[in-house]
Amino acid sequence: MAYEIKMLDLIDIELESSFLVLARNMGIRTRVKTWGYLILGPDTEPILVDTGASHPEIMETLGMTGIVTEEMTMEAQLARFGLEHDDVRWILHTHHHIDHAGQDDRFPKATVITNRRELEYSASGIMGGQYPATYVKHHIDRLHTPGALRLLDLELSGPDELLPGIVCEAAGGHTEGSMNINVTTAEGIACICGDVIYDINNQVIDPIYQVLDYEPQSTGNQGTSKREERAAIKRVLNSGDFILPIHDYPARIESQRVVSRFVGDSVPGPEIPVEHRTASETREMGLGREEFRLPPAP
Repeated sequence: MAYEIKMLDLIDIELESSFLVLARNMGIRTRVKTWGYLILGPDTEPILVDTGASHPEIMETLGMTGIVTEEMTMEAQLARFGLEHDDVRWILHTHHHIDHAGQDDRFPKATVITNRRELEYSASGIMGGQYPATYVKHHIDRLHTPGALRLLDLELSGPDELLPGIVCEAAGGHTEGSMNINVTTAEGIACICGDVIYDINNQVIDPIYQVLDYEPQSTGNQGTSKREERAAIKRVLNSGDFILPIHDYPARIESQRVVSRFVGDSVPGPEIPVEHRTASETREMGLGREEFRLPPAP
């Protein structure tokens, strides 16, 4: 079974740069995308990974600014592929943060599939406003609605194959209940990794402020330890052929290295190559880190 993955452009967020990558451009605001991923297969009803924020204004509770144009509404994004809300059969959540699980209530016919530990974690209060009360209550209500919710126990059970070619696994980073979704495509395995990675360039391709070879940089927002987070990033880089974060453009991976970035709205789809050096290559050439820093993703 080979699936195609479509990118849904759900909300732009303006926030401090160091929230995304630890210690980067502190005090300087930047703007990022927030994708939902639509998984389409010839013999499978549509599957949606993450639903964005409930409304742009809710981001102000975290000191951020949300931007949603008319073209970025869920209706408009689904319509690009000839779909409506009621056509979506399953919603999978990488995790339940404020910008990932806000529109589940608009899919009454869908079954939400999430990791049980993420539901527990979202109700614990440990990350405060990143789990809005309305989101938590909605998922609790689904607990008592037949067929509305499926809970996985990934950190205990190991990977869970939901459908042929779609496997969920515990992410081990970002939040205690985050999960990765590994999807078989015509060109290999795509790992939808949520917020385990925010910024591929400054965390993976050219990890800012790192001197160790192949050592990813941490985000500025994690509910696990830095070691767990970095191990989770390495797990993603070993998960298959593509990585699909929620706030950056997808990338192709070979031997744990990013070799190209996707520039369309599909995986597989059009790509542009990436060139980069390891810390050892930089040292051998006598270059400083800033001398070859790649520009931001398109």
